Amino acid sequence: MTHLLLAVIYLSFISLGLPDSLLGAAWPVMHTGMNVPMSWAGVISGIISLGTVASSLQSDRLTRKLGTGRVTAISVGITAAALMGFSFSGSFWTLCLWAVPYGLGAGSVDAALNNYVALHYASRHMSWLHCMWGLGAAVGPYIMGLALSVGAGWHMGYRYVGVLQLLLTAALVMSLSLWRVHGGQNGDAQRQSENAGPLTLAQVIRIPGAKAVMLTFFCYCALEQTAILWASSYLNLHKGIPAETAAGYAGLFFIGITAGRALSGFLTVKLSDRQMIRLGQAVIAAGIAVLLIPDCEFAALTGLALVGLGCAPIYPCAIHSTPSYFGAERSQAVIGVQMASAYVGTCLMPPLFGFISTRVSISLMPGYLLLILAVMVSAHEVLLRRCGRR
Repeated sequence: MTHLLLAVIYLSFISLGLPDSLLGAAWPVMHTGMNVPMSWAGVISGIISLGTVASSLQSDRLTRKLGTGRVTAISVGITAAALMGFSFSGSFWTLCLWAVPYGLGAGSVDAALNNYVALHYASRHMSWLHCMWGLGAAVGPYIMGLALSVGAGWHMGYRYVGVLQLLLTAALVMSLSLWRVHGGQNGDAQRQSENAGPLTLAQVIRIPGAKAVMLTFFCYCALEQTAILWASSYLNLHKGIPAETAAGYAGLFFIGITAGRALSGFLTVKLSDRQMIRLGQAVIAAGIAVLLIPDCEFAALTGLALVGLGCAPIYPCAIHSTPSYFGAERSQAVIGVQMASAYVGTCLMPPLFGFISTRVSISLMPGYLLLILAVMVSAHEVLLRRCGRR
């Protein structure tokens, strides 16, 4: 039963990744067809992020009331409905309306699943499960690229993914009986978390190290989502790659992050979460340096893959370390706030770059990513000092 549940969780992580890359991959075509500025992708992305912030902050309360299995099934179902709504939308403002449930469906399930895995599984499993997120996110641009290349349009790209999400929802509903508290030490940790009352946002912020971890997650997702949203446009507008080809090439970021998380699962046997995060930050810096090489399409593609590779260990290892840093009884509340901080970064920073790219140049993307990385490194080091993990 434990292995069957793990397979269900793998499917759940795939479902989290599938929709994440669609907007960035399709936007070079979408904004032209709707006759709206390129930077307006940030508006849709921001609405989705606001929804995830709201649902993430409620994840502690919802998970205690409904359980991780029900929260997961309901959230994926809401996301599936939103994707189908996108596929039938004919205007920018309709997309904005469907972006609301799109975001609400993502936050609670992200926090609930991550806390469940952090409590019940070793760090290597967290990396491999997030590899499944990368697999879903890598498949998304190729599905969209296929829909565009055969003339079906971006609507069908969203519809294909929406159907996959509906199938995953059905699988999750049928698996509800599998979700149970594990025995042993992990079961004790889960019971500690459930027996403690839900923490308010103000209470979480007062925990030593909480502000630093919130900033770390803010910067990580700001960097990741900026790359996801604008990579295709960067390749198209700055490197001169055709839009249909750029949509597929944007998947290189997800290939890097997926391969990196598969590798990270093995590296965590020898390296701690702290060491894995530092290694990932160094690889991101190397990828940004390669992106800065001028007039070289191959360097741009390689740099994009390296940035994805560097992102690979940071998120899962930072999540996995949360119970040990803050205690099992507070981990669900802290992870919920971490998710909210991450999505605030997603909400603010990619749209900000959209504004910068419109007013100045999209060629500034590598420098923008480097600035976010510098702040993330500083915040993570502060976190380690506050939690005594230097």
